[in-house]
Amino acid sequence: MAVDPLLKQAQGVWETLAAVPVSFPLVGGLSVVTSPASQMAPPSWAGIVVLGESAIATAPTDRAAQVLRRILAGMPTGSLTSSKAVRTVLPVNEVLGPAILGYVSRDGFRPAPASRSVERLAPGHQDLMALVKSVSPEDAGESGMDEITSAAFVVRKGADVVAAAGFQVWPTAAAHLCVLTAPGERGRGLARQVASAAVAQALADGLLPQWRARPMASRNVARALGFRELGSQLSIRLDQEELRLEG
Repeated sequence: MAVDPLLKQAQGVWETLAAVPVSFPLVGGLSVVTSPASQMAPPSWAGIVVLGESAIATAPTDRAAQVLRRILAGMPTGSLTSSKAVRTVLPVNEVLGPAILGYVSRDGFRPAPASRSVERLAPGHQDLMALVKSVSPEDAGESGMDEITSAAFVVRKGADVVAAAGFQVWPTAAAHLCVLTAPGERGRGLARQVASAAVAQALADGLLPQWRARPMASRNVARALGFRELGSQLSIRLDQEELRLEG
């Protein structure tokens, strides 16, 4: 079977984030490991990532890992990041996601036509932060714009920044894209314009661009730039009392 280089790169990112040795199974299925220091999910949560036909999961304790291994092993791989399916079989208190994971290679990248002037700002610049503060906490959190480590690529309307993109550099040379547009300026192609500049920079830096999104509008921007949706991610906080009974 031919190996998809982009898929292998993407899997390598999440195998590293697991923080303990784990690999996506070669012929489908799920690998579960105990990893209190996992970066696949918030601290003390379990994280599940599906890429291609395989999945890996990290659990904060051995008991949680045993339960995940026993219960999730019989589920179709594609349903492992379905919050509804997982809630049906596991004692879940809280869920983050699912989010779709997209990746693009240098050859697959489709830059946006240069229709607007894109400016470069330092991360944390006051004009960038003004945009972040102007949107809802949910939009700001979804964008991750206040956590970028790259330059911010922005479009202005007058003196105000109305669209911005940048990325966080993750382990294994991944560039996690962050994009934010002012609510009144959405639907005008600005997100694609600034994201294109950020992706071009990430590729020039030798990084693997990663786009993690839930809203369809965000996914459509990624697709327009050539990103391939290779998988999905779900984080779950398990009920510890019920988990003990499950064990």
